[in-house]
Amino acid sequence: MTRQQRAAPGPPSGVVIVGGGAAGLSLAHRLAAAAVPGVTLVDAPAGPLTPPERTWCYWDRGSGDLDEAVSACWSRLRVHGADGRAVLLDPAPLSYRMLRSTDFERLVHARLARTPTVRVLRATARTVRDTPGGAEVRCTTPDGRTLSLRARHVYDSRPRPVLPPARTHLTQHFRGWFVRTRTARFDPAVADLMDFRVPQPPHGLAFGYVLPLAPDRALVEYTEFSRTPLTRARYEAALAHYSETVLRLGPLTVESAEQGAIPMTDGRFTRRAGDAVFRIGTAGGATRPATGYTFAAVQRQTRAIAAALRAGRATAPPPHRRRALAMDAVLLRALDTGRIDGPGFFTGLFRRVPAERLLRFLDGTTTPWEDWGIGIRTPVVPMLRTAAELPFLPRRPPSSPPSGENHR
Repeated sequence: MTRQQRAAPGPPSGVVIVGGGAAGLSLAHRLAAAAVPGVTLVDAPAGPLTPPERTWCYWDRGSGDLDEAVSACWSRLRVHGADGRAVLLDPAPLSYRMLRSTDFERLVHARLARTPTVRVLRATARTVRDTPGGAEVRCTTPDGRTLSLRARHVYDSRPRPVLPPARTHLTQHFRGWFVRTRTARFDPAVADLMDFRVPQPPHGLAFGYVLPLAPDRALVEYTEFSRTPLTRARYEAALAHYSETVLRLGPLTVESAEQGAIPMTDGRFTRRAGDAVFRIGTAGGATRPATGYTFAAVQRQTRAIAAALRAGRATAPPPHRRRALAMDAVLLRALDTGRIDGPGFFTGLFRRVPAERLLRFLDGTTTPWEDWGIGIRTPVVPMLRTAAELPFLPRRPPSSPPSGENHR
């Protein structure tokens, strides 16, 4: 057996976190703040497994411990209906915030470097399995050595190789340009959350998304909810049409681009992968099925895990309430069957429901009474018809693999 093949046992650890993306880093950050001892974060070294820079957005109130990494914040939001009419939203006390993944990673790694209870191991995790009294993570270091890490608990944030069976399989897929215009074309105080003034696909819905960063700079995205992502050429054509014909930005420079695909499914994401192994983040169902938003749910989940471990309990609580997931399942099926008009559905909600309440609804933190009040402002008959048929529909495996951590 060669040196590269021989498993070298690593030091025992209380907790091993697998993956240094949003979920893994967030959990390491929360465990460091809670002074949970013996934590190892297994973060893949730079290379083919390193994802490109991503943009994560969420809404929150007041100040938070991640404010240093927030690159932009908006106190007002706007939604454009397909009819061209806009609704301006004031979500106070909430604000909409944007993080760039590199800024978030830099902040958390700097804090972890000052924390004696957490160590960061640059290695690629290969297998995670239960062992007597805990779990084992086998990983490979950049120089080819194989390490075996033993821990009482493992929290695995790696993307699932296969999505769970579901009654509805849609995808939120998008491509965005970071643009600079020759003249001031954007209002930095207002983010366009959904702009339905774009051609709608035969199946699903499409919208523009604009996050102004300065009067002459913004992230401009084209997004679809449908079954199949587009080719890069079609995204580029859609973005060119949106920028030139709808936004009328004039001459511009595309400084960089980002692209992603987020599963929108009512599959059941089990969080327990073994007696001592838990899934977190997107792999643990943190992505909200009807919106694609994930970052805020990851923060809630990792805070709860840290509090439980500090109290001597190991758990991975559900990122979303059952009630929210049940409502999402109805909406996804209604969109997929064409029973509701997607642009009209979302525009109607933003026009009829107070912005702060609707954003909390989309985040899954509203009360049952608030959910009821929002529900009666949707197309009631097609939604009830869809809810009635869901229990009789079979859950089927997806036709394509998941796309990884490309969430909002």
